[in-house]
Amino acid sequence: MNKKIPRNKENDYTREAAEERRRFAKEQTNAELCHVGQYSFDPAVLPGNIENFIGAAQVPIGLAGPLLVNGEYAKGEFFVPLATTEGTLVASYNRGMKLLKESGGVTVTVVDDAMQRAPVFVFRSAREAQKFSSWIKENFAEIKARAETTTSVGKLRDIQQFPASRFLYLRFNYTTGDAAGQNMVGKATKAACDWIVSVRPEIERYQLEGSFATDKKTSWVNTLNTRGKKVIAEATIPAEKLESIMHVSVKQIFEARLTSQLGGYLAGVNNNGAHSANGITAMFIACGQDVANVAESSAAAVYAEITKTGDYYFSVTIPSLIVATYGGGTGLPTQRECLELLDCYGKDRVKKFAEIVAATVLCGELSLGTAVIADEWVSSHEKLGRNR
Repeated sequence: MNKKIPRNKENDYTREAAEERRRFAKEQTNAELCHVGQYSFDPAVLPGNIENFIGAAQVPIGLAGPLLVNGEYAKGEFFVPLATTEGTLVASYNRGMKLLKESGGVTVTVVDDAMQRAPVFVFRSAREAQKFSSWIKENFAEIKARAETTTSVGKLRDIQQFPASRFLYLRFNYTTGDAAGQNMVGKATKAACDWIVSVRPEIERYQLEGSFATDKKTSWVNTLNTRGKKVIAEATIPAEKLESIMHVSVKQIFEARLTSQLGGYLAGVNNNGAHSANGITAMFIACGQDVANVAESSAAAVYAEITKTGDYYFSVTIPSLIVATYGGGTGLPTQRECLELLDCYGKDRVKKFAEIVAATVLCGELSLGTAVIADEWVSSHEKLGRNR
């Protein structure tokens, strides 16, 4: 029996090609793919997004809001699409958004923007690597020009250096417009490195990625230096709003925060928040983001304090939020609709989208944290989170 997945060399992005592959899958496994084969878009829009297309995964999308954002790019109220199969998630974020709206909204600031490719160059000795390090600094303008010949959008911002043994690891930091930019910066960095190798014969070899960009992996280097957008969301919640809406006091939530931070430290977590990955993943699926980037994007640094007036200041710093409003999956029909719901599709929208994502995260952190303290966590999951 032929077990090679069927492909159409003339045009592989048609309903007929997808149906042929579903028939093949049934022959091989006896699995029916009736629901997988139901979708509303033309497969002709999919080149560059998928191979061996057979259908679509239908993830339910819920709506939360209004979310009140006081950003530099996102201003006003937004209704946020969240794609998930976890009961209570939408309700929890909706609850947090209600609290923050009653408290005056979430202030959000994009403080940094950089996407990396991190090549490594190998030399005979550390001394030669050090000489090359100086040359990189002296010739940055030429390296930048070589990289930017490959893109009209990407701009090489700077090159960080990290020597070790006889290696020199470099982090090429770019701005990438409204695209997430991983492929863009890979192509640009290759062009620059190919030129570097052509004029520096002492280089034994180079590798386009030396794992110092830590693509799709959480790392301290990206937590400190940014990959994607570094975004800070913050709010001050009046004590009476915490009491009336969340049924907790400022003292209770602050003590719980200290307790949770110690527990997380002992467990060795990569952030000191509650569940930033939940809201980010749900928005990423709905809005056509590369969902694997949640590995980096969900890293979060939470800070809280009791103000002099007895209210609760709360902030979330997301150092590596990798988002796009152009390219990748953002232009697919369902995902584009969700971005348009936020007025975040297309050019000059990516920082606005980043601010909305960060504000959503902050709402979810407060909602879950207060639910645990108020002893409403289990009961809410019992009510909303079980399939019966």
